[in-house]
Amino acid sequence: MFSKSKINEPGPKATETPAVPASSPAPAPGGDYKASAPKAKPPASILSADLLVTGNMKTTGDIQIEGQVDGDIRAHLLTIGEGATVKGEVMADDVVIHGRIVGRVRGLKVRLTSTARVEGDIIHKTIAIESGAHFEGSVQRQDDPLTTGGKAKMPTGSSTPGAEPAKS
Repeated sequence: MFSKSKINEPGPKATETPAVPASSPAPAPGGDYKASAPKAKPPASILSADLLVTGNMKTTGDIQIEGQVDGDIRAHLLTIGEGATVKGEVMADDVVIHGRIVGRVRGLKVRLTSTARVEGDIIHKTIAIESGAHFEGSVQRQDDPLTTGGKAKMPTGSSTPGAEPAKS
């Protein structure tokens, strides 16, 4: 099976072909490349307190908002900081609100902390509202709140009947 003479020879004979060339930088046949280690989850994108974003944002990752956003946001985990304001629809698997949202909130898990201020409807699978949170709107549970179809969708700019205007 193995012979000492072949191991000690300086290189392959002219009739032998090496199984893997030592200096070959070419990828494996078929272009299949497999990383040696799984990629770590990237950290959340943070929008600082002095940042104003006008426009929509969409990511499969996590976002932490500390500034102001005028537009819709889609993310995996969305955290609205205590001094942050979002004017638009937010949609994420997990939504944690410490600051202010003016618009619809859609999430599998939605959490309003004691400093949260939400002016709009919340469509959720599970929800937690801490004591002290301010909320004006309706709450509706759906098994799949991330789908935009269904009766829960209301025209933009609608308000809850009888609700007092927001005071800043």
